Amino acid sequence: DYNTVDIPCAAPMNDEMIKGNYEYETGFQIMNCFKERGLNYKEVEMVLVGNHAPFTWGKNADKAVHNSAVLEQIAKMALLTEQINSNAPRLKDALIKKHFERKHGPDRYYGQ
Repeated sequence: DYNTVDIPCAAPMNDEMIKGNYEYETGFQIMNCFKERGLNYKEVEMVLVGNHAPFTWGKNADKAVHNSAVLEQIAKMALLTEQINSNAPRLKDALIKKHFERKHGPDRYYGQ
């Protein structure tokens, strides 16, 4: 219901980035990940950064905190799915889109 794409995962920073302007480089990794994947930060409000904690945001602080809880739950479900069946099939794109659009699309009708 929250994304139509996999949670983006930005590459870990190299030693030069870590020793340099660390906060800037972290943001750079996030922006570069979104650019490479053609993602819009207003549509995908969460990202994982290699060897770092997750990042979430939203239109206000409450939404950002909510997105953190959502990301945590998604990670938990993914881990449990892998433990139960490492060969579990991915959800169909049509189903992912349906769940997202019914909550966030122009004709949304669920979860307001």
